[in-house]
Amino acid sequence: QVQLVESGGGLVQAGGSLRLSCAASGRSFSISSYAMGWFRQAPGKEREFVAAISRSGISTYYADSVKGRFTISRDNAKNTVYLQMNSLKPEDTALYYCAASVRGYSSDYDDYAYWGQGTQVTVSS
Repeated sequence: QVQLVESGGGLVQAGGSLRLSCAASGRSFSISSYAMGWFRQAPGKEREFVAAISRSGISTYYADSVKGRFTISRDNAKNTVYLQMNSLKPEDTALYYCAASVRGYSSDYDDYAYWGQGTQVTVSS
């Protein structure tokens, strides 16, 4: 059974930073076989794309709303993906999910086959 477990969320003041982690586990599951992404969902809103990274880690892709502030990275040896979030804003408040894509790095929700349960990020003004 594949599991993606996010951690690192919390409460932070505007302008602060957080680093989210997504650890993968499961029999024979290696994130090196998948592009990985981060999505978020705020209360009353649809889930939206945040960032994605190719299997090798060479290519990355960001939503315009986080470009220049967030950085996605991965450590395939540790089976872990990260999201470094700097200069956080109240509008970044959401439940953040990591996901594994079966179709390459993408902003399309439907390309992602495996999802974590999410970690809450709250940014106070």
